Amino acid sequence: MEQLRTVPLDIGRRCPHPVVFLLLIVPFGATSGFVNVALAFLATRVGLSVQQGAALIAVSMFPHVWKFFWAPLADKTLSRKRWYLLSALLSAAGIFAMATVPLGPSTLLLMSAIIFVTSVAATFLGFAVEGLVAYLTPPQERGRVSGWFQAGNLGGLGIGGGLGLWLLNTLPSPWISGAILATCLMACAIPLFFIADIPAIRTGGPLVASIEHVAIDLWQVLKSREGILCGVLCFVPVGTGAASGVLAQSEVAAMWHAGAREVALTQGTLTGVTAMLGCLVGGAACSRYFKARAGYAFFGALMALVAVAMAVSPMRVMQYVGYSLAYSLTTGLCYAAFSAFVLDAIAAGHAATKYNAFASLSNAPIWYMGLVLARAETTWGPKGMLYTEAILAAAGIGVFVIVAAATRGSHTAQVGRARLPREISTPDRTEFGC
Repeated sequence: MEQLRTVPLDIGRRCPHPVVFLLLIVPFGATSGFVNVALAFLATRVGLSVQQGAALIAVSMFPHVWKFFWAPLADKTLSRKRWYLLSALLSAAGIFAMATVPLGPSTLLLMSAIIFVTSVAATFLGFAVEGLVAYLTPPQERGRVSGWFQAGNLGGLGIGGGLGLWLLNTLPSPWISGAILATCLMACAIPLFFIADIPAIRTGGPLVASIEHVAIDLWQVLKSREGILCGVLCFVPVGTGAASGVLAQSEVAAMWHAGAREVALTQGTLTGVTAMLGCLVGGAACSRYFKARAGYAFFGALMALVAVAMAVSPMRVMQYVGYSLAYSLTTGLCYAAFSAFVLDAIAAGHAATKYNAFASLSNAPIWYMGLVLARAETTWGPKGMLYTEAILAAAGIGVFVIVAAATRGSHTAQVGRARLPREISTPDRTEFGC
């Protein structure tokens, strides 16, 4: 049977610099960013409603809510590098198609199908990078690496959103914009050739037994206090950043007198830069000053305060720009803390499956909050939408505090390595030079 222990020791002596993970995850964020910013802004311009624009974002998020169910494929079949290259090709083709197909009421169903398929492909790209991060990162570096990892994710949102919108508004033909974006996505695979690969986990038994082993490993995490608290933080509406998808729509941005240029900058390019900065700061803070879970709750509270401050401020272009950038900064802080507390809980074994059990939960509030906030904006206007996000975030933090207090002192099960038969045990990070 092929096991992870068969990886030659010399190919993984040095853990890669975190910038490698930053570059590799950019396409994952770019595919979402193109929908969340570029298509969301164009939606109301071409005759779609604010809620239809939000529905496109919801279609993009939907596979990320349920990706846990196909995450075991990434653990049990191809190596991480092979999954990455295959999914990068499909993601690049998807973003080219999204840029090329005209958006409008008559093409809404076709565009939704393209977005859905592209998002499914992006989940496998995420599985590949998350597996590499989990296996190649030593415990003391989790916070720092999480910051770089999420910096690439949110930087990709800025590239796909800001650059995508600018290209569509500037170049004479949409297919040229799509070709440029697709090329950028494929270029992000270059660092893949300078790091160690992680083979699929082979158990040597039937598929049912393999699934059982994955389930046992995951259960070891979920029944611990770490797993319970992680699950709560993932599901409550804290630190979602979902308001940015509503603020990016032209009809909403116009209430602050912001146009395509301001949206492309503040919801795309500049947002990517500030979100990346937030990720790096948040990752460093979780390594040095905070426990990652506490950091996530604290950063989520900061995001809620930014939403309230934007709601009470005058609706002018400068306020739109300033508060959008502050919002993206807190989004970066929250995303870095999220990866850090999940990596603390899951360790290495069956990394794609366990990480995405929590990632799927964390995408659920992003998905439902996008729809809730779009409805709130339609009913109460943009200020009411911002107040709604802040109130729900405060409620979510309250739920986490209550659960944390209720489980304090409870038995914490050993996590990261299920009690499996010796022949299918998962590798130590030291086996890759970490």
